[in-house]
Amino acid sequence: MYVTPDQFAALGKTNVETALGFAQSNFATLEKLSALNFNATKTAFEDSMSHAKALMNVKDVQDLVNVNTAATQPAIEKVIAWQRSVYELMSQSQAEYTRYVEAQAQELNKSAATYLEKFAKNAPAGSDVAIAAVKSAMAAANSAYDSMTKAAKQATEMAEANMAAVTSAATSKKKAA
Repeated sequence: MYVTPDQFAALGKTNVETALGFAQSNFATLEKLSALNFNATKTAFEDSMSHAKALMNVKDVQDLVNVNTAATQPAIEKVIAWQRSVYELMSQSQAEYTRYVEAQAQELNKSAATYLEKFAKNAPAGSDVAIAAVKSAMAAANSAYDSMTKAAKQATEMAEANMAAVTSAATSKKKAA
């Protein structure tokens, strides 16, 4: 029933390895996001320089309208593409975080259930009510966790649908223009 030093060390090692893996994943996501933002900024700067050069060659109002119109649609498309890329990156990161939390919750539940079963075997007489109450509380906590997980998945699906709708609306406006 007692935890041995080897078991405690193994648990600590597993937790450290898991935390390091999670940290590496977060750093990789940050690196991708930084590269995405840098490239978007660089492209926007280059596009602004091209637009400024084109504005210097404007001779009348119609040329001004044409130059600005020609610059607007590609800029909007690039912003939408950047938003889509950021959204996809964050969705991937969130999915990985969810897998991490779910794995930790499952491991915690398994450990708690195992410990409770060991305790129940060695418990003093009359402990049945307390053990049943703890098992009931664990079941309620698991049910609440499942409900929160389902709600989070539904929110993610709604966000994905909204992103698709925005992208579709922007694309259809482009085709109409």
